[in-house]
Amino acid sequence: MAFIVIFAYLESIQIRFFFSKSFRWFLFTPDAAIGQLINAMLLFVIIGLVIRRFEEKLTLSHALSVFTISLVVYVIGNNILSFLISLAFNTVARNFNFNSLASSNIKYVVDVFVYGGFFLAHYYFHKNQEDKKKISELEKAQIESQLSKLKAQLDPHFLFNNLNVLDQLIEEDQKQASAFLHDFSDIYRYVLQSSDKQLVSLEEELEFAQRYFRLMQQKYGDAYILKVGSVISKGALLPALSLQLLIENAIEHNLGTEKDPVLIELCFEEKSLSIINSLKPKKNSKKNGGRALLNLKSQFQLFGSAEVLVEKSEDKFVVRLPLIFKDAH
Repeated sequence: MAFIVIFAYLESIQIRFFFSKSFRWFLFTPDAAIGQLINAMLLFVIIGLVIRRFEEKLTLSHALSVFTISLVVYVIGNNILSFLISLAFNTVARNFNFNSLASSNIKYVVDVFVYGGFFLAHYYFHKNQEDKKKISELEKAQIESQLSKLKAQLDPHFLFNNLNVLDQLIEEDQKQASAFLHDFSDIYRYVLQSSDKQLVSLEEELEFAQRYFRLMQQKYGDAYILKVGSVISKGALLPALSLQLLIENAIEHNLGTEKDPVLIELCFEEKSLSIINSLKPKKNSKKNGGRALLNLKSQFQLFGSAEVLVEKSEDKFVVRLPLIFKDAH
């Protein structure tokens, strides 16, 4: 608004100077600027009504239609108003000859292009910003909804798998089963706390994965070995339970013994980490066991990060997870 007031004032000075051809004090009086500002406000009202009358669409053709209709309404409206004023003061012949009409209508058209252009540029800029914000909020809501569904699948997966381990321990060693249950309750507390978070820090996830592996050692002893490399990237994030899920998969699908253990390695790079396990497939391995990995891939896709890569050779199974950073979102 301040810009429009200043522009109208400068325009009134320019018009007066054009006709007087000299600098005089009356050039700088604000009365003409006030009149010009009133005309601009009238034009804004017309454009606003035209925009509301037609469906609001952020397209060039819609903007041109609004501009054209507003131009016609503004010019016709000003001519009718000028005629009524001239009729009241008995100056119709002087104000409505060809030269006067041409001059005034050219000014009306210029007003629409100048002030109408300002208004439409401002309106469509803010509408575009609002639409982007709405789209962003909608996408965020959709992502949160989908993540909630995915986590709802992962949490029971974690729970039921470990209840199965507990069930086996109860039959084999009740003392060990009691210790397992105590550790498991601490670990599942983390699962519940992280279920409300979209992402957790790499350090948190790594600490949880190591605690989970120590829990598994109560059941399997040294049949599975976890080797953790040095973390390179600081401030990296991961979907909750990512590492635990992959460690769990390595244990579930591979048969390790103390004489021939399954080695699970966590190797860190600047923008990714790899979970590598030696392949010793169980004979009765589940045929539908890839669902959890597909679920994890879906979570990374929702965050718009790089693809989760899976590689399999004769003796190794590798899953490469892209690290997520806050400044990338």
